[in-house]
Amino acid sequence: MRAGARRIDLEVADHTTPAWLHPRESSRRPLLMIHGFRGDHHGMDLIAAAVRDRDVIVPDLPGFGLSAPLAAGLSIDAYVGYLCALRAEVARRWQRPPVVLGHSFGSILVSHLAARLSQAGQHATQTQPERGELSELVLINPITTPALEGSARFLTGLTRVYYGLGARLQERAGHQLLANPLIVRMMSEVMATTKDRGLRRYIHDQHAKHFSTFSDRASLAEAFETSVSHTVTEVAEELTMPTLVIAGDRDAIAPIGPTREFVAKLPDARFVELGGVGHLVHYERPEATASGIMEFARDRD
Repeated sequence: MRAGARRIDLEVADHTTPAWLHPRESSRRPLLMIHGFRGDHHGMDLIAAAVRDRDVIVPDLPGFGLSAPLAAGLSIDAYVGYLCALRAEVARRWQRPPVVLGHSFGSILVSHLAARLSQAGQHATQTQPERGELSELVLINPITTPALEGSARFLTGLTRVYYGLGARLQERAGHQLLANPLIVRMMSEVMATTKDRGLRRYIHDQHAKHFSTFSDRASLAEAFETSVSHTVTEVAEELTMPTLVIAGDRDAIAPIGPTREFVAKLPDARFVELGGVGHLVHYERPEATASGIMEFARDRD
């Protein structure tokens, strides 16, 4: 974590959200980063450290890290309602609406947030800036391919069984299955593409430390179901705002072909395609990712 980053608690409706603030001496709008499935705020550390021109706020999503599940559950509607309130709280505390970013599962959540605000027709005012539509959106490794369809459906089905079994077993056995270090390591090996041994060790260590900090087995299974039941493409027609998409050309979870097609259909998109990297852009190319974010956000401030 970047030196000087500190925990802050954000009161979001009836939910206290632990978040980590990476402060900068800047009058620019803050960056609100939403992490991916099974991770927590630690996954965004390298990018947050490399963003040097504005404050960065990284919450633990409900159900992960130190953040309790939502009372309403972890469906897409519950998460999006929560993000609406979270964005409003950040806008209130910083007195300006944040630039919103989502990685992987987070990309699904923030794109649906953007769509909900667009559909609601909520327009910003000087007294209520948090009520407006998103003026821009940042998607990193966006999930553009339905996990329940195509060639991935068999693996998704097996993973469903895994999470379902983990939720149904007795407490100790279920948690041991879901947090099994060998299974976590297998996940990490599949996702890492770098040949740098030191970086691979760092990635595996991060996953070993933070990939099993979910709140409980039932909420993990529910969040997984949400993650595989939705994509950013479901709401593509609503994403009319300037959108930055950053993706790796070796991404096995969100293949680059469908991502290129998704970007091509957006009316106002900036695309940063990183060669030789997969789904872990936030670990393997944080400086390039942060550079793209800063350039895009400065154009929108």
